[in-house]
Amino acid sequence: MAKGRVEIYTEACKSCLYCVNTCPKHVLGTTSAVNSKGYQYAVPVNPDDCIGCAMCATICPDAAITVYREVG
Repeated sequence: MAKGRVEIYTEACKSCLYCVNTCPKHVLGTTSAVNSKGYQYAVPVNPDDCIGCAMCATICPDAAITVYREVG
């Protein structure tokens, strides 16, 4: 099975939750912390479940997500 890693630029996240709702593996969630703009931001809550599909990065309207996929 494919393995991925999600990185989130928290300062760009506006907590729309599109990524949280789109992830087929429920990798992402939100934190109670807020960024400098006052938004709670998305974080990987189940990072080991990421398959690197990049659906979260594709749907993010603020380009705040980068997904890396393991080759092998």
